[in-house]
Amino acid sequence: MTRPPVQALAVPLLTCLATLGLLTLWTAAGNAGTPARLSVAEGRVLIPAGSDATAAFFTIRNTGGSDDVLTGVTGPAGHRAMLSRTVDIGDNARSMAMAEDATVPAGDALTMTATTLDIMVSPPPRLAPGDRLTFTLHFRHSPPRTVRAVAVAPGR
Repeated sequence: MTRPPVQALAVPLLTCLATLGLLTLWTAAGNAGTPARLSVAEGRVLIPAGSDATAAFFTIRNTGGSDDVLTGVTGPAGHRAMLSRTVDIGDNARSMAMAEDATVPAGDALTMTATTLDIMVSPPPRLAPGDRLTFTLHFRHSPPRTVRAVAVAPGR
């Protein structure tokens, strides 16, 4: 059996060492990404105008280096809570549709509004201005966050 020349071994070895060194520098500089770091401030829940449903809104901030995904929500006992999204259906008309999930982008925020994404609560609880409801937000990669929403009149 013949041994390969030293030069034949040097090229792959040097290539591996150079790649490892560059990856180490890239990671040390913070470019390899970090996990999602989520925070949620107190939200708002609309005082219901009818008997069908109401909506809650939160802003979820992600200061981490990786996206996360809001996958669901648990609402107050006795009330169904689900993600819903406003969708255009044509002729300047909109409708509500259930949303499976929503991305919380890295280094940014997911802001829920009445015209984008919200949490539909059905049946709506009886609320007075200033009352608070507790929700638990569930994520794909981060632990659940239990948060509160203060009751406000629609338009506030």
